[in-house]
Amino acid sequence: MKGSTFKRCGCRDTTGRRLGRSCPDLRRPGGGWSRNHGQWHWQIDLPARANGTRRTLRHGPYPTQTDADTILDRIRAALAVPDPTDPHATTKTGDLIETAVKTGAPVPTPDQVRRTLHLDITPTELPTMAVYLTDWLAGRQSIKKGTVRSYEGHIRLHLIPHLGHLRIDRLRPGHIDAMYEAIAERNTTIATMRASRDQAKRDQVKNQRVVGPRTMHLIHATLRKALNDAMRRHRYLDINPALLVELPAARAPKPTVWTDQRVKTWRDTGKTPSPVMIWTPEHTGRFLDHTHDAGDRLYALYHLITFTGLRRGEACGLHWDDLDLDAKTLTVRWQLVQHGWATTIDTPKTTDSEATIALDTETITVLRAHRARQHRERLAAGAAWTKTGLVFTTPTGGRLHPADVTDHFHHLATQAGLPPIRLHDLRHGAATMGLAAGIQMKVISNRLRHSNPHFTATFYGDVLPELSHAAAEATAAIVPRRGGTARPA
Repeated sequence: MKGSTFKRCGCRDTTGRRLGRSCPDLRRPGGGWSRNHGQWHWQIDLPARANGTRRTLRHGPYPTQTDADTILDRIRAALAVPDPTDPHATTKTGDLIETAVKTGAPVPTPDQVRRTLHLDITPTELPTMAVYLTDWLAGRQSIKKGTVRSYEGHIRLHLIPHLGHLRIDRLRPGHIDAMYEAIAERNTTIATMRASRDQAKRDQVKNQRVVGPRTMHLIHATLRKALNDAMRRHRYLDINPALLVELPAARAPKPTVWTDQRVKTWRDTGKTPSPVMIWTPEHTGRFLDHTHDAGDRLYALYHLITFTGLRRGEACGLHWDDLDLDAKTLTVRWQLVQHGWATTIDTPKTTDSEATIALDTETITVLRAHRARQHRERLAAGAAWTKTGLVFTTPTGGRLHPADVTDHFHHLATQAGLPPIRLHDLRHGAATMGLAAGIQMKVISNRLRHSNPHFTATFYGDVLPELSHAAAEATAAIVPRRGGTARPA
């Protein structure tokens, strides 16, 4: 893209066609340009347009060759600003020059090009993605700790390993696509090795987790937010390449009820039909009876989650001040948040999560009994008791660890001979049992503190027919018939 100057004139041939640069009078006998004939012009090849087409820009006339060379030098200086390996920046610079020349505006100066490309700093000063993401995370400490922890995991486990070597202005949508393809390939490897009969291969992926569609979207949201800040605050980027990458829609698995047939299949094969499983009311009753009869000190916690749909962190962070046992209400104000293994008390992540929930009479009785039990534990602990004001504590008053609450739940469920569910699935069970009892969808949505009743209907609507069938079978089973089976009509 060196460009050149040349002369052309207005002479025409015998047919009336302009001769342009082919006029014989433009050249002297020695080959040089004529001093007296023609006018000076310049031409230069600009970077290709965004659609890939080439473009040669010509302009004139100018009084002297020096005048034409001056403009050409300005164009060369502007073209020298962007990184030649960055097609977006070079194309945009060419656009700026072409527009200026065609509209009669001055050729943009190097500083103007830098400002337009957001290159106030030189390319050598631009950070790599690893440096930028690390610094960006350090500046996000004012937001919720759980969000920071999520950002940190996405950056450490995925974004830096795949994109960290790139200078931030050289990040392209293709790099991001390649990252997700690599993650998907790793998922396949993990799944294959887990299914292998070779114990050594299974051991290699023992503590490794598959990255699901929802997590992919969360990783992408972290990257998109970080690059938005790079573009708006630091002007490292002209556009956010993450916005040009589309991931397949992440569909959360819907709850599936542990019907008798599914329980039988699970006992025969050990396979769980869905990541989100729900006990029938009979299963739930068996779990609560077993936990109560065992005299388990956390019975009240599991009872409360079962009938209110509290999240684990909300139950572990519940204070006595949040309860009004006489008015039979519970107000969600706090949650116990886990960061690595450490825990902290924090407010709920969203205002929708903060609400007052009505409690049933049996739950009030259970909570009063639990308070009496805690009082006895406090007397037994004496000076070792920690004053936290929490409803559910260790035997010495300290915070429960959420992971221990989950592990203990699985232990109790196994003891009761029940099919497996996650502790969080008790929340789903609270919703589906309410629906089966005929409670309106909007009431269920408000009780679970969903931001949108449509989500509640979409997520739980398919479960209701299965619960209805289970209820019908249970009803029929309590009517004794001769021979143990129903007679044909």
